[in-house]
Amino acid sequence: MPDGHDVSLFTIRNSRGMTARVSEFGAVLVSLEMPDRNGQVADLTLGYDSLEGWSTDNAYLGATVGRFGNRIKDGTFSLDGKTYQLATNNTPGGIPCHLHGGLKGFDKVLWKGEARENSVIFRYLSRDGEEGYLGNLDVTVTYTLTEENELLWEAKAVTDAPTIVNLVHHTYWNLSGDPRQSINDHLLQIHADHFLPTDAGLIPTGQLAAVADTPLDFTSPRLIGERVEEDYEALHLAGGYDHCWVLRPTEGLRLAASLTHPSSGRKMEVFTDQPAIQFYGGNFLDGTIMGKLGHSYAHRTGLCLETENFPDAPNQPSFPSAILRPGEVYQHKMIHRFTTEPTV
Repeated sequence: MPDGHDVSLFTIRNSRGMTARVSEFGAVLVSLEMPDRNGQVADLTLGYDSLEGWSTDNAYLGATVGRFGNRIKDGTFSLDGKTYQLATNNTPGGIPCHLHGGLKGFDKVLWKGEARENSVIFRYLSRDGEEGYLGNLDVTVTYTLTEENELLWEAKAVTDAPTIVNLVHHTYWNLSGDPRQSINDHLLQIHADHFLPTDAGLIPTGQLAAVADTPLDFTSPRLIGERVEEDYEALHLAGGYDHCWVLRPTEGLRLAASLTHPSSGRKMEVFTDQPAIQFYGGNFLDGTIMGKLGHSYAHRTGLCLETENFPDAPNQPSFPSAILRPGEVYQHKMIHRFTTEPTV
């Protein structure tokens, strides 16, 4: 790093041909390689070949996002009768908001990594006042690769003062293994009957809307590109898919989404213990990011499936609470299960 600190890159492999690489910088998933139905191995993630790329990245490729993933209206929130101001580092529709932890979120800090047999544990202490947040937040993020072809991302945090927390895993996926190809040919299923409508600044209005009879209905598998250009207000506001789906309530882990690339046979199922999932279809990728192997990442060549609490939850009393208090433990578990399907 520019300040002289070394950054470790960890490699985890299983016996079934999968390899994950994770970095102390940003607790980033640098790559995830797996074979297709014919045994051809490819990297399914967007990213960079060097630390320099990650250090200047502004798209959160592969990152651990915090303290609060997604958006907070006007960068302000109230807690225990006091109002706090965070950085407004994003302006969708020309309207400022706080996004993904601020000017220097968890994706831009150096974590401390520790290798285990099939896991890497990253630790970071976010000091009181960092990016305007309250309390010293002690965070642990663990990546595990299993023999069942599951990549686990688990986050835990404790605080010494009341604060808000919403840690998010932000990998961009392209299951074709070729980032020159669009993700519009992927089949997506989201196990949710409602989504959160937003205003022009992409801040939730506080209402829940049914996905039925809209282009946001992924209750059965649909091609991502099939309806993305339809004349529908939510798509116009976001420039495509960039919405939060409210998962069907259940205790513990639930299947949130399934993503399939028919040509390669690769399939990824996402399980979580969180109440929502943000599907972002790479609308803001415009070819200016030079990624791995010199590839530029064009419009909709990667997608994110981010399990999370609701955006702007600190300002919406009807949303699940994002407050963490001393003595409590924040926990977020996310499982990516990979399989291959035979030729249809």
